[in-house]
Amino acid sequence: MAGAPAVSADSTTSRHESTPGTLPASADDLRTLPARWWSRHRVLIRLTDALALTAAGAAASATPLARSGGEAGPAVVPVLLAVVAGWLIALEWHKSYDWHLFGGGMAEYRRVLGATWKTFALVAIAAWLTSFTGVREVVLVAFLLGTASLLGVRFAWRRRILRLREQRAACVTDLVAVGHRAQVSRVVERVTAAPHHGLRVVGACVPAEEAGPGDLIDGIPVLGTPDEAGEAAERAGAGAVVVSGSQEITSDVVRRLGWALEERGIELMLTTELTDIAPPRVSVSRVPGMSLLHVAPPRFTGPKYVVKQVMDGVLALVLTVLTAPVIAVLALAVVLTSRGSPFYVSERVGRDGRIFSMVKLRTMHQHADRVVPVLSADDGAGVLFKMREDPRVTSIGRVLRRYSLDELPQLFNVLAGHMSLVGPRPPLPHEAAEYEERMRRRLLVKPGMTGLWQVRGRSDLSWEETVRCDVYYAENWTLHLDLLILADTARAVITAKGAY
Repeated sequence: MAGAPAVSADSTTSRHESTPGTLPASADDLRTLPARWWSRHRVLIRLTDALALTAAGAAASATPLARSGGEAGPAVVPVLLAVVAGWLIALEWHKSYDWHLFGGGMAEYRRVLGATWKTFALVAIAAWLTSFTGVREVVLVAFLLGTASLLGVRFAWRRRILRLREQRAACVTDLVAVGHRAQVSRVVERVTAAPHHGLRVVGACVPAEEAGPGDLIDGIPVLGTPDEAGEAAERAGAGAVVVSGSQEITSDVVRRLGWALEERGIELMLTTELTDIAPPRVSVSRVPGMSLLHVAPPRFTGPKYVVKQVMDGVLALVLTVLTAPVIAVLALAVVLTSRGSPFYVSERVGRDGRIFSMVKLRTMHQHADRVVPVLSADDGAGVLFKMREDPRVTSIGRVLRRYSLDELPQLFNVLAGHMSLVGPRPPLPHEAAEYEERMRRRLLVKPGMTGLWQVRGRSDLSWEETVRCDVYYAENWTLHLDLLILADTARAVITAKGAY
């Protein structure tokens, strides 16, 4: 609300946060609602960005390069100040301070890097046109230090926001969902399943024939009809209204709602029926009177896929050399603690349905596969058989499984080209034989040593969620996503969550 006092980054979106959907009792309550949590945070992050870049410039100006710049030496400080100012302007221009980025996905880092790259390009062109050779080197150092500082500052803020959301339910934006009852229910389900994104549905506006004020949709109170969404959102202290389109929710309704929200300082969001499609695959083009969403088809070939294969080969080779002594010691431990070979070779289904032999360190007693039909009658998940307390696992095998050490020999499968470092879970032939059409999308890429299923819960995931993660990866993979999954895998392995 305009004129409301600012709050700290750990303040809530409204004073009704402990009871979502509660409405102020009077107009006086509306005037006392605090400003959105992101107002103060945006100021703080701008300040820390400026301090980080200034510190990077100061550090660069103190290097021997600056002192040896000759006649260009006196120009170092004003040049660095100009670079810092231009850099901050670029961050604003690239909308790196949009509230929905704070504590969200990787888009915040991408916008920071985009602003940094364009600033550097402009400075590089200017440096090439000048004769101040001493300044060029100093500016390069400033960019390296500044980029690292910016990413470090944003990461620190991100961790703080996520921690506050987890521990105090703070830094959360309240939403009012508008649409048909089923659409509102779907929004509530998706938002509730991702609390780390900092959104929470506190009210709903649906057609009058579907529900009346005071009714509940998945525990969320109905506050009115779509035409009353602006007033309802203001009464609820919501920071945004999310609209799911339908024949009744026309463009004219959305336009009028946008006007009503604008004068109240409330954001407007629109959902699409596109699910499990990553943002990089979506682009917008405009024709008179409408915007068109383009959804690029999944890519399983081309230069990026070649780079992925090269990255797999190089990283797998380095990891194999580093872990070879560990694999040898663990193999010896397996042999000394149970009868049989230290390795377990299993047939798995790879890309395009090709069968290959996957190798792991043995974690079970010999002939453990023979008792699967008996055990699977009591426990399992769809076509995927997993037991939390599997009697076939050896004592050393439990340790290996807990920290995924049994999977280290799969590096040889990556080197052989059967697997990737990141990809869907490698299925058994009898599992793949039961796949329906959606599940077979997993086979469009190589299976991986790790993947979304690994970093999102491993064996704790349901069969349906495992399939969804694998299909999402197969259709939306990028090199950037691979690197993020590899980084998250280290955390998942250390915490051992979902490993059994």
